[in-house]
Amino acid sequence: MSRLWLKIIKRHRIDRQQTAPCVWEDKDASLRELAKDMDLPMPIWLNKHENEWKQYGRTAFLPEHFIEDVDFEQMEIEFLDDTDTKRKSKDPRNQF
Repeated sequence: MSRLWLKIIKRHRIDRQQTAPCVWEDKDASLRELAKDMDLPMPIWLNKHENEWKQYGRTAFLPEHFIEDVDFEQMEIEFLDDTDTKRKSKDPRNQF
């Protein structure tokens, strides 16, 4: 089972964190569920976030990515793949 890990960063430390079951293709449902559970507004999903998600399996949202005011410096989400299948990086520096 794969999970989505949401972290709230305040003063460069993890203030709150939570995970939820997630499917790679349907990250929005898991993000919505976590935001509701943690009483957070939904961030605005930009092309920057989509590119980071596809390339690294993680992205970060700053306060300016929210319509409502938030009391944290950053919200990070990361895909945790608990299955045996590994996605390969296309970065040539990782080719051994």
